[in-house]
Amino acid sequence: MKKIVKSLPFKLLVGVILGIVIGLALSAAEDTGTAAGLAAGLLNVIVSAKYILGQVITFCVPLIVIGFIAPSITKLGNNASRMLGIAIAIAYISSIGAAFLSMFAGYAIIPNLSIVSEVEGLKALPDAVFQLDIPQIMSVMSALVFSVLLGLAATWTKAKTITAVLDEFQKIVLEIVTRVVIPILPIFIALTFCGLAYEGTITKQLPVFIAVVLIVMVGHYIWMAVLYGIAGTYSGKNPFDVIKNYGPAYITAVGTMSSAATLAVALRCAKKSEPTLRSDMVDFGIPLFANIHLCGSVLTEVFFVMTVSKVLYGTIPSAGTMVIFCLLLGIFAIGAPGVPGGTVMASLGLITGVLGFDATGTALMLTVFALQDSFGTACNVTGDGALTLILSGYVRKHNIEQQNISIDL
Repeated sequence: MKKIVKSLPFKLLVGVILGIVIGLALSAAEDTGTAAGLAAGLLNVIVSAKYILGQVITFCVPLIVIGFIAPSITKLGNNASRMLGIAIAIAYISSIGAAFLSMFAGYAIIPNLSIVSEVEGLKALPDAVFQLDIPQIMSVMSALVFSVLLGLAATWTKAKTITAVLDEFQKIVLEIVTRVVIPILPIFIALTFCGLAYEGTITKQLPVFIAVVLIVMVGHYIWMAVLYGIAGTYSGKNPFDVIKNYGPAYITAVGTMSSAATLAVALRCAKKSEPTLRSDMVDFGIPLFANIHLCGSVLTEVFFVMTVSKVLYGTIPSAGTMVIFCLLLGIFAIGAPGVPGGTVMASLGLITGVLGFDATGTALMLTVFALQDSFGTACNVTGDGALTLILSGYVRKHNIEQQNISIDL
C-alpha cells in the first residue's frame, strides 16, 4: 500500500481529484456568497502558482530535448543519419494513417450526428497576480533542430570532447527531471483541473465534451492498437510489455495537454519497458517523437474539420480535398510544437487555404479542438512507445550495436 501511495500514477490521480473538488468548491462559494472573498484570494494564488509552475516545466523542455537527443545521436555513430530518417518516416506514416482512419470514420459517422457547437455561461479565471516569466533558452523546435545538427556533426567529425560534454549534460538534465520536473507535475495538474472545474468546463461543457470526445477517443484507441500491433509484429516483442507502463504518461498528458510537458514522465515509463525497448532507442526516440509524432492530434483535427464544415457550411469537404488535407497535415504535424493546440495552430493555413474555412469556422475549430486536446495528446504520447518499439526492432534486425548507458528514471 505504501508503494502505491508513493507511485507517480497515484499522485497524478490525487492531483486530478483534488483539483476538481477544490475548483467546484471555489465556484460554489462564489455563487452563494459564502466566503466569496476567501475564494477569490485562493483563486489568485492558484492561478499565479499554476503560471509559475508552467513556466518552470516549459523552461526545462528544451533542456530535456537537447540532453537526450544529441547524446543519443552521437552514440549511434555512423548509423545516426539512417535512424533519424527512419524515425521521421514512421512518424509521418503514423500521422497520415491516423488521418485517413479519421477521414473514413468522418464520412460514415458525421452525417448522422447533431453536435452543439456553442456553450454559454463559462466563468473566467482571474489573471495571475504574480507572473514570474522564465523564458526558454530556445524554442522546443529550435532545441530539436539544434540537437539533431549537433549530434550529427559531432558524429561526422568524431568530436570526442563534445561527445563527452553531451554525456555529462545528459546526466545533469536527468537530475533536473528527477528532482524538479516530476515532483511538481502532480501539483501543476491539480492546479490545472482546479481552474477547469471553476470555469465550468467540466460541467457546463459536458454535453459537447461527451458528444465529440467519445468518438475521437474510440479512434485514438483503435489507432494505438494498430500501432502497437504493427510494432509487436515487426519487433517480435510483446507490445503489452510497453503499454502496461504507460499509465502515468497517459494521465500526465491528459493533465498537461502537452507532449513536451509530458516528456519527463514518458521517458520514465519507456525506461520501465526495457529490455523490450532498447535503452539507446528510448533516449533517442522518445524525445524526438514527442515533437514530431502527433497522431492523436491529427486524427482529432481531421474528424473535427469535417464536423465543423458540416455544422457551419452544411457539407463535408470532398474526398479529394480531404486526401490533400491529410497528406499535408502529416507534414505540418512533424513541425508542430508539442504544446497545447500546437497541431491545429500550425495547420491554420491548411484549414483556411485547403478547406476554405472563414474566420467563424476557424474560431469554432479552435474551440472544439480545445475540448479534447488532452486526450489527443495522451494518444500522441502513448503512440510514441509503439514507434520506439519499431526502432528497437529495426536496430536488432540490422545488428546495430547497443550503446549501454546507465540511466535510472
